[in-house]
Amino acid sequence: MHDIEPHFQWRDHYVAAEDPDSPFYGRVYDEFQYTQKVYNYYIHPQWDAFGSATLYLKILAVDYTEGFAIIELIGEWNDCLHNDIMHLKREIIDELVQHGIYKYILICENVMNFHGSDDSYYEEWYEDISDEEGWICCLNTLPHVEDEMLSTRLQSYISFGGIFNDVNWRPQKPLVVYKAIEGLMQGVIKRLY
Repeated sequence: MHDIEPHFQWRDHYVAAEDPDSPFYGRVYDEFQYTQKVYNYYIHPQWDAFGSATLYLKILAVDYTEGFAIIELIGEWNDCLHNDIMHLKREIIDELVQHGIYKYILICENVMNFHGSDDSYYEEWYEDISDEEGWICCLNTLPHVEDEMLSTRLQSYISFGGIFNDVNWRPQKPLVVYKAIEGLMQGVIKRLY
């Protein structure tokens, strides 16, 4: 796992450590010392800790004009033991919502496991953004992760699976990824209503 770096090709568009409105503003990274772990496996030092023992992230892009954030995740998403959604919601999402971010793309291809609990923080997150026509979308979830999310009933608050899997987002620019996902989300919303 230590070889898996957060996507770095968008650094000419956005760097969370340089954004005064980012939860990670001013953070300094040591490229040579590996200190963070998911269980017994060290992860690359560019990943950001946010209070979870097993899940880390990198805010890859934020566009305050369009109101979106693209966040890449790695590790085990464990709401059952570690209440990871609470940490994500309180430490990251609440701060981004305060700055007008209502549309979230979570890249989940490096989320190895998901252990759900209740859906109250997801519901709160959804309510925080729904007045602004916001949405939450997970890209490229692994099949067993998707199954657990379905069994936790997260599909009421988050879009994932199906058309949101196998998305080739890496060669694109952040705004192109956002526009593509927004188009897919508009189709999903129209089918619901």
